[in-house]
Amino acid sequence: MHRAPLQPEQVNEMPVTIVTGGTFGLGKAITLLLAQRGHSVVAFGLRKAQVSSTAQGFEELEAEIAHLGLSDRVLLREADVSNPEDVARVTEETLRRFGRIDGLVNNAAIGPLGTVLDTDPMLFDSIFAVNVRGTYLTSRAVIPHMASQGGGSIVNIGSGAGYGKPNMAAYASSKGAIVALTMAMAYDHFHDHIRVNVAIPGGGGIVSGMSVGRVGGDVDVFKSRKVAGTVAGRTATGEDLARAVAFLLSDDATTISGTVVDVGCFAHQGGPVPSKQ
Repeated sequence: MHRAPLQPEQVNEMPVTIVTGGTFGLGKAITLLLAQRGHSVVAFGLRKAQVSSTAQGFEELEAEIAHLGLSDRVLLREADVSNPEDVARVTEETLRRFGRIDGLVNNAAIGPLGTVLDTDPMLFDSIFAVNVRGTYLTSRAVIPHMASQGGGSIVNIGSGAGYGKPNMAAYASSKGAIVALTMAMAYDHFHDHIRVNVAIPGGGGIVSGMSVGRVGGDVDVFKSRKVAGTVAGRTATGEDLARAVAFLLSDDATTISGTVVDVGCFAHQGGPVPSKQ
């Protein structure tokens, strides 16, 4: 049945971007930087910490939004990226509120450690439900709207593990799938003028709810690990990733699609780089 287009509650001249898992850690950094750079951001996530992660609650982000004077630019919602009804609800609310969707950042992910032998089948399915099915669901929800308005930009957050890393069988395979899914969507929606790219955080030592959760939630223990870091001579930050995402969403990247931007990982080039002796 044909549906009449939604009439927005306000006329919005800012780019409108949805960020999944945008309420904590790396997602929070992306949400804040995009808002600071003039986006209207709809960020969603879950208040309860997920398996092997410390990400929970919206209070920290709400306080930062208020402190930075961005309350009129960021809309926070609780929603499960693996649930199609939740994804549809967020998409509909975004359209109702702002009238368009220009960008999508697929950041929500879970990443428990384990080999194929010690990863329970239900956990394996959960990892793919969030990391891959979630990306599929949100992309499927927004692409028709992007196409009808003349184009848009999707940035999928990958991982160096997507090229294969030890003790990350399920997580690594899910992130490898993200690269393949990204390239397929870049082909499929080329003539819709929808750009689809991957941004990979890393370099070792990047603090996120997932990475800290893998060491029992102790940030100090995580930071004490010896890592190579990045070519800048330091570990990457959420802001480093956010700046790459902002570029891929911007008009400066209007011809870029099907590309992997590696923000410090180096894993796909034979890394990780050994620590300096």
